[in-house]
Amino acid sequence: MPKDGGIGASTKRREDVRFLSGTGNYTDDINLHNQTYVHFLRSDVAHGRIKSIDTTVASAMPGVVRIFTGADFEGVGSVPCGWEITDRFGEKMQEPAHPVLAQGKVHHVGDQICAVVAETLEQARDAAEAIEVDIEELPAVVDMKKALEEGSPKVHDDLTSNLCFDWGFVEENKAAVEEAFQNAAHVTTLELVNNRLIANPMEPRVAVGDFNRGTGDHTLYTTSQNPHVIRLLMGAFVLGIPEHKLRVVAPDVGGGFGTKIFHYAEEAFCTFAAKAINRPVKWTSTRSEAFMSDAHGRDHVSTIQLALDADNNFTALRTDTYANMGAYLSTFAPSVPTWLHGTLMAGNYKTPLVYVNVKAVFTNTVPVDAYRGAGRPEATYQLERVVDKAALELGVDPVALRRQNFITEFPYQTPVAVEYDTGDYNATMDKLTQVADFAGFAARRAESEAKGKLRGFGVNCYIEACGIAPSNLVGQLGARAGLYESATVRVNATGGLTVMTGSHSHGQGHETAFPQVIADMIGIDASMIEIEHGDTDKAPMGMGTYGSRSLAVGGSAMVRATEKIINKAKKIAAHLMEASEGDVELKDGQFSVAGTDKSVAWGDVTLAAYVPHNYPLEDIEPGLEETAFYDPANFTYPSGAYCCEVEVDPETGKVTVERFAAADDFGNVVNPMIVSGQVHGGIAQGIGQALLEGAAYDENGQLLTGSYMDYAMPRASDLPFYTVDHSCQTPCTHNPLGVKGCGEAGAIGSPPAVVNAVIDALRSAGQDITHIDMPLSPARVWAAMNNA
Repeated sequence: MPKDGGIGASTKRREDVRFLSGTGNYTDDINLHNQTYVHFLRSDVAHGRIKSIDTTVASAMPGVVRIFTGADFEGVGSVPCGWEITDRFGEKMQEPAHPVLAQGKVHHVGDQICAVVAETLEQARDAAEAIEVDIEELPAVVDMKKALEEGSPKVHDDLTSNLCFDWGFVEENKAAVEEAFQNAAHVTTLELVNNRLIANPMEPRVAVGDFNRGTGDHTLYTTSQNPHVIRLLMGAFVLGIPEHKLRVVAPDVGGGFGTKIFHYAEEAFCTFAAKAINRPVKWTSTRSEAFMSDAHGRDHVSTIQLALDADNNFTALRTDTYANMGAYLSTFAPSVPTWLHGTLMAGNYKTPLVYVNVKAVFTNTVPVDAYRGAGRPEATYQLERVVDKAALELGVDPVALRRQNFITEFPYQTPVAVEYDTGDYNATMDKLTQVADFAGFAARRAESEAKGKLRGFGVNCYIEACGIAPSNLVGQLGARAGLYESATVRVNATGGLTVMTGSHSHGQGHETAFPQVIADMIGIDASMIEIEHGDTDKAPMGMGTYGSRSLAVGGSAMVRATEKIINKAKKIAAHLMEASEGDVELKDGQFSVAGTDKSVAWGDVTLAAYVPHNYPLEDIEPGLEETAFYDPANFTYPSGAYCCEVEVDPETGKVTVERFAAADDFGNVVNPMIVSGQVHGGIAQGIGQALLEGAAYDENGQLLTGSYMDYAMPRASDLPFYTVDHSCQTPCTHNPLGVKGCGEAGAIGSPPAVVNAVIDALRSAGQDITHIDMPLSPARVWAAMNNA
């Protein structure tokens, strides 16, 4: 059994006390003396040339402090992209400018044209309505394939076309893949859409800029998953502020799902304007603004082909994908359909040859970037749908086909560059078979049919790459930042610890799980450990939280820093006990000398570090504080198997998820309750994508799903009770905790399981249906049944 509060304990989240009692400190709770408010006037056309902006009337309205336009940002840097892709021809991607406020043209509905700063938000909104903007509307392009046609309107006049890049991976495999398909006994082809999603975290984005004229210091309070990255990008590339004069604070953050990773123009504006008017400037996004200004997710159109030999072994895989970048390149957008997608196309299978082609396309839509899973859900969805379709065409059991092609020996070098260090895909499938009760499905189907409903059973497997690393590799792949993590562990005189981390929590439970790790190492109660994060003036330079990296990378940095603490503490303890340092052991908060009854408590050693009356001063300095930076040697590779059972009403096409089970391998698990919660949330988002969610534009670039009236988020009544299991554990071999990451698995593994289940339900009624694109709304399912 785990020690109370240590690794393996399902400790309740300590941060929930303030969240549930209304005492959290979110960015919108921050209000500064003499604060002003900003309202952005946004474009209501998707593509247009700005002919004139008249602010005369608006500037004279009550409470208006200043109105900013793109002209105020001439000479200011462009909002940068953090990843550069080199295409299959050796050419760098096309990278358009992204001004803080529109200059010359607007490129999507929601693009910022002007910003009104006023004494109150109401006054700012009123003045914005009085601004006269003359825009010559231009033809917009929304469809990716049409955007690449000759003569199509160009999103950016200074680019040669709407093609951002044409990426091939692995290019040297291409000829061998072609030959494998020519020699294949069977080829399965599937065309599919990975629908555009809007993240909709509970807390909309907020930014508060402040400037201290006396010191020249800038401060930005913002809803960010990685404040150090915001400080670097905004300071160095947009506003030209030295990092030591720029503080970025991300306090409590109410959900992110990737959409709060990126540096946004509104953050740069508030920081810039605070200095320009010498007063704090605050912006709080409305939900309507969030729909048309937060980065969207997914939006891929793909063709995938799987080649098999006469014995049903996978011999080759190839995909062609169009990936929507939207109007601008968001911070990590180019990496999502390439390195975070192509490197996972091998999946759980020993397919010897893989080739992935991705064409990234600019359109007059909101920029698209990482959303929970980021590239891995897109890869998994393609792969697991085509495997299911192959099983249908071959008339074989889809689980058996998967098992036959599973990777079974580790480490395993995939044909798409990455090496899986550990895993046991048969074990997770065995566990799924048990917890999902495969054997009882036939009886459940009969019960559904007796009620006039069609019941379907869908299975899929997934593998993902978490804790993206190492820095020297991703630098070669185009990353413009390092991907290490940092931690400073400060021990006070009475034995308590403060840990400052570059990771950031926005729902993951860091303030609970991180202390469990350190408490276990030292043998003290986790309540003695505090976690500080989200403030660039306190925490060492770190890369933040995304890609399920917090524990594997951030936690490993804490382990390294704590090891330094323990090593120094052992020197002090050895001196106090007049023993050799090599004989000193630390267990349950006590230092002891091996083979003797000599011991000294953790608190006595920490006190000696700060009250060094009896102290080995000739050897070490007083104090007990250490910093470590951890740069991982490889990704971690969580994996699992998921099962979904649905009922379909044949009269209406309505799909109801009746059962859902997940068997995951996350390596070592620090807090099982937090892990289960992360999986639950991910499955909810995956079911939402599969059945309900989908952002849609009309041909003129107008967002048709710009509110909850048109964009269907999953509700409690749309979701079943889940059965989740993470007892199959193959520890990661290259980080000190043996952990793999769990935050995105549910959103990766669930969409194909749901779609596979719906297809199975329809086919049980004799329908010759092999695919329906997400979201599988009642209208789509009903139409498929009636057109079959």
